[in-house]
Formats: sequence, C-alpha cells, structure tokens
Amino acid sequence: MRAAFEVADILYKHWAQVEQCTQINGWQLRTLSAIKSCRTAALGGHVDACTSCGVVRISYNSCRNRHCPKCQGKEREQWITKRQEELLAVPYYHIVFTLPDILHPLALGKPTQVYNSLFKAAWETIKVFGSDPKYIGGITGMISILHTWGQTLSLHPHLHCIVPGGGLTKQHKWKTAKHKDKYLFAVKAMSVVFKAKYLAAIREYIPDIDRKILNTLYKKNWVVYAKRPFGNASNVVEYLGRYTHKIAISNHRIKSIGEHTVTFSYKDYRKGATKHEMTLDAMEFIRRFSMHILPKGFVRIRHYGILSSTSKKEAISNIRAQTPAASIIVPQSKAEVYNPKLCPHCKTETMITLEILTKRGPPKLTNWNKEKL
Repeated sequence: MRAAFEVADILYKHWAQVEQCTQINGWQLRTLSAIKSCRTAALGGHVDACTSCGVVRISYNSCRNRHCPKCQGKEREQWITKRQEELLAVPYYHIVFTLPDILHPLALGKPTQVYNSLFKAAWETIKVFGSDPKYIGGITGMISILHTWGQTLSLHPHLHCIVPGGGLTKQHKWKTAKHKDKYLFAVKAMSVVFKAKYLAAIREYIPDIDRKILNTLYKKNWVVYAKRPFGNASNVVEYLGRYTHKIAISNHRIKSIGEHTVTFSYKDYRKGATKHEMTLDAMEFIRRFSMHILPKGFVRIRHYGILSSTSKKEAISNIRAQTPAASIIVPQSKAEVYNPKLCPHCKTETMITLEILTKRGPPKLTNWNKEKL
C-alpha cells in the first residue's frame, strides 16, 4: 500500500531552500534530487496498453538510488535470495558495534574514513576472538551492515553483524563455537578490544586526527551489544530482510506534512520500544535525512573471512561436508513480484509498450488510442 506522505513530497515542497542550504553538499543534493524525481515524468517512463481490454497504464522510471524509500524492495529481495543459497546449518549470532557520540562531528566531516575504520575494527575484533581456542580456534566470518541513524534521524553510526557460530582451522576443519548456546564471545572483553582496534584504525585513516579526541576516546567506555544465537536459519533470513537495505526513514513513518513542518513516528527503545511522534521544521528534517546519505561509491554491506567473496564458495562447500545434514527451511518472500505484462484490469498477460517517454514528460493524450495496438 502506498504511503500517504513521502520524503519526495517534502523535498518537492521545499526544493528552493534545499538548493540554497549550505549544510547540504553537492553529492547529497544530487541524491536528494533523484529521490524527489523518483517515479515521476522527470525521469521518463513508458506507456503500456492491454491488447485484450484496451486499458492504458503510464509507468514512470525509478531513480534506483540506494537512499530512496521507494527503490529498495527489488534490490533487497535479490540480495536475500543470494544469501539464502549460502546459509549453513550452524548457529548465527547478531553483534552490534557502535561508535561513541564524540565521533559524530568527525563522521559528518570525514564519513569515509570514520566508517571504514568502523568496518576494519569490527572485523579485527571478531577475528581476534574467533582465533582464540577459548572460543573457536579458527577463522570465522562476518556479514556487516552499516546504519548511521537513530529513530529520530539523529546521527548514530553502528554496525550490525551476523557471525556464524564456528570457524575453520588451518587444517580446514570446522570447529563449532564452545559457547554455542549463549553469547559467542565475552561482551566486556570485546568492548575493550574493539576500542583499541578502532583507535588504531582511525589513526591510520586520519593521521592528523586531533589528539584531544583520541584522549577522550581512550577514557570512554565503549559498548558492544550481543544477542543470543538466532533460533534457526529462517530467523537469519528475516533479520537480513529487515536490516540490509533499510534506509534512515520509510515513507510510512511520515504522518503529516505541514506548511513548514514534518511529523513522523519513532520508537523509544529506552522505554520499551514505545511509539511516539516527533514534529520537526521541514528543513531540519531534510538536514537530518541528508546526514545519512553515504559518500559516492561507499560499500555499506561487507563480507569477511569465510563469508567473503574470495573464500565463501570453497569454505561453504567444505563446512557443509563436515556438518551434520540438516534441512534449512527458508521462508517464502512476501514481496509481490511485479509482472509488467500483467494487465491491472483484466489480469491477463497482454500488456505491450506503446511508447517510451523521454524525461521531458508524457506525450499528448491523443497518442494513446487503440489504433496503436
């Protein structure tokens, strides 16, 4: 069901101000422009008609931008399908690495360096504990997904990680995690190692970083959040569907758009995930949304260790040969597959394309008639 209000509506309403906003850089402006124009005549499209009942349908092109609330469904389903093919009959764990808020200003100014440091530190932390015989004693893997937002669109950079409960030894033997029914690794110990790994990484990516920031980070307690293992592979797939292609805010969370304000819903996880609403000045809403537009070419979903692109084919085959055979029930996708040939009126696969629309907009109505069928 289409949302009553969209991010695109807010951008369209305030676009003149957006173009003049000094807090929005050129790349962010380009992204916002794509979102504003998504599925409108500005991006062109095509006119289809049914050879059976004669109904005409106009379809406008999508922007396909990864930050667009309307363009994530297809990409998410394709990505999840690939991950389903790689599932192992082993426990999986959910671990979250979060950056302290003192790094937020640096993340706004140098997002590539700050977020690359986060990925590197998280994997090095997982790798250290995985190689420890007290936990696994082998090379494990990780699928990591960067989120930069909180529920109110504030900056909250954190990494969601899925880690299999085991690893491969140097002799390519599979070893199951010793604490498989509890937490994968000791959380307090992970926090200490993660802090050390991140500070080393940020100094590598930003050699001239302010010493005052480093000193403050050394003194601060860092937090790593870990959940108990997923119940089964189906839970892993559900998690992937919920987090992989998620963006800062969905259109369905926008409750109303005023002359100069935007009201949206959010959950307060400090109070048991209770639901609330927040009203912001429209330009403040757009500014907050813009903070979560990643740099050009930045990869926000990454795979490591035995789940990396260079290792997973051989590793997965090896692990499956060593682990007890178990059926992995993968839930069917609830997303409807769009069939461009299906007529929305008579439900037959008889739609054909009459005309391709350029970005200048649709043709005149007189061009759409049954004589073209």
